[in-house]
Amino acid sequence: MPVSPAYRPDPRFPELGAEFADPVHAEAFPKTILRFRNDRAAASIGLDTLTDDEWVAHFGRFEPLPGNIDPPLAQRYHGHQFQVYNPELGDGRGFVFAQMREAGTDRLLDLGTKGSGRTPWSRSGDGRLTLKGGVREVLATALLEALGVPTSRSFSLVETGEELVRGDEPSPTRSAVLTRLSHSHIRFGTFQRHAFFERADRITALIDHVIAVYYPELAEAADKPTALLTAVSERMARLTARWMAAGFVHGVLNTDNMSLTGESFDYGPYRFLPKSDPNFTAAYFDHAGLYAFGRQPEAVFWNLQQLAGALTLVAETDPLVDALNVFGPAYRRELVAAMLLRLGVKPREAEADAALAQAAFKALAEGGEAVRWEPFFFDWFGGGADRALAGRRAETYRGGDFDEFRMLIGPYEAERPERLAHPYFAQPEPEELLYDEIEAIWAPIAAQDDWAAFEAKLARIETARVAWGLPAQGT
Repeated sequence: MPVSPAYRPDPRFPELGAEFADPVHAEAFPKTILRFRNDRAAASIGLDTLTDDEWVAHFGRFEPLPGNIDPPLAQRYHGHQFQVYNPELGDGRGFVFAQMREAGTDRLLDLGTKGSGRTPWSRSGDGRLTLKGGVREVLATALLEALGVPTSRSFSLVETGEELVRGDEPSPTRSAVLTRLSHSHIRFGTFQRHAFFERADRITALIDHVIAVYYPELAEAADKPTALLTAVSERMARLTARWMAAGFVHGVLNTDNMSLTGESFDYGPYRFLPKSDPNFTAAYFDHAGLYAFGRQPEAVFWNLQQLAGALTLVAETDPLVDALNVFGPAYRRELVAAMLLRLGVKPREAEADAALAQAAFKALAEGGEAVRWEPFFFDWFGGGADRALAGRRAETYRGGDFDEFRMLIGPYEAERPERLAHPYFAQPEPEELLYDEIEAIWAPIAAQDDWAAFEAKLARIETARVAWGLPAQGT
């Protein structure tokens, strides 16, 4: 392919060596039909100049990108799944395909796959992804990015022409391969695997790699394991707070789904809240509500404890405990900041900001069925009561449940008030992504191969992203 000057390959993951990944190859799929390409993300790594044919060659047939990883590498890792340890994990239907530098930030980014075929870690699985699963992930990442959540970005979706049998959706169903753009695919479970085998040398090598590539500011730390755990705890606090402010339920918060760079990824049975409900679960198989909306901070902290346990092979326990204890205060601080971002108001002072965030959660909870999650933030964006009390939910907001919230938000000024001039805020309703809408988007694809609703939804989410103007990925 003709290489763009913005394309800067930097394949660092192979440096870890053979004990961390296995060379694999993608399946030769019967078809490669391009269904989605993320040109905005592609521009950030110099791949937006690819023709559709070139795109399919690289992200449907996985011909290597120039100067990059060849062959692809399926990662080795373990993990706790619903808090039960599983030493049989690893990249069972994906691999790390390429790494390159991001324009503007110089961050190292990965292109990784989901549904690219069997690997040594597939166990009894077929290594495939359903097309519906790919569609759901594209939609999830688009909205999460728009809402300011640190997330992987769906980079490419290619339909692959196979019929898959699944127990949780009508079968046979169509197949696809998804490519993600992420800051890293190294997981908590990567450390757990080498702790399981009591290989302190490999844990040290992994720490050195992660610091050199993703946390260079820690290079001179006297106690690198503890410094890394502290930094990861802070990043995970930020991620969890952003989930909570977005009303997002990940659904499967296993340690193999926790990234060392604090990005959310691997969206299976996710949901966005229709209304406030701490017991709302995303996965139909989460019978105990382990990963319910209100328990997500607890789940993430538990996962951090497992990462700390793996690090005890190379660090003292007491400093690691101190690093873990960073999470609670960081989460509370980040949650207030996330709520102010969602409300579009300028911070004032810590006590008042915390009170406003608490009042917002209380109003959402006490509003019950009358207050949907996303419309609440849409109506009150920019602070003040004028927009909210002029909209279709005005009578709800005049109720007693909202007295405290109306009083507390009154003194707040809009952060970048020019955003309110965007046509998005003149709409009667905001963009949401509730279960029924996803099903409605999928139905014409399944029945008539009609992608119009999917494409229109992505266009509307992009409009919302521009209107909200929340901090860019990685900031």
